[in-house]
Amino acid sequence: MTATTVLTARALLLDMDGTLVNSDASVERVWRRWADRNGLDGDEVMKVVHGRQGYASMALLLPDRPMEQNHADNARMLAEETADTDGVVPIPGAPEFLAALRGLPHALVTSADVALSTARMGAAGLALPDVRVTAESVGASKPDPEGFLKGAAELGTAPADCVAFEDSGAGITAARAAGMRVVGVGPRAALHGPDALVRDLTEVRVEAAAGGTVRLHIG
Repeated sequence: MTATTVLTARALLLDMDGTLVNSDASVERVWRRWADRNGLDGDEVMKVVHGRQGYASMALLLPDRPMEQNHADNARMLAEETADTDGVVPIPGAPEFLAALRGLPHALVTSADVALSTARMGAAGLALPDVRVTAESVGASKPDPEGFLKGAAELGTAPADCVAFEDSGAGITAARAAGMRVVGVGPRAALHGPDALVRDLTEVRVEAAAGGTVRLHIG
């Protein structure tokens, strides 16, 4: 971005994979193995899986397969992903960004479950926010807005007063459907028209503002 964008919010809702944590290497390994097992093209699979819970991606990729099988596969893959943290690192600027949010209203809203989010944030050396909405917390995966709406409710903040940070099309769609503004992080986000876009979190500065608000300087 060539100019600085300033957004004011009462709370921030943060995706994990691709937003705080670069887990692409692990995601690629696990999903390409799944694609091979199911006779699918790995490149096509990787276009679908970012931002969604696994069973939701499988339902798109294999629409005629029973959902029970998708949930069973998803459970196995979550275990694989949790055990595979090789190459999981923080998105540039994530440690400083999270440190700047201490004492300010924010929550993690991720399609990962508790075990996977704990493993990946730990591997990246990042502290988990106190408020977390994980796969266990919702009945519907992104792009459904349920997770973001729950995050806003847990923080006691109206969705319109929240800013979401997301990297994927599914996540940006979910946040928009929840009525939130969206800061897109990284190249995947650029394809989905977020309200503001950054290369990584080094391009975001957090400022505590009057009345308990958070001011974001982006760019």
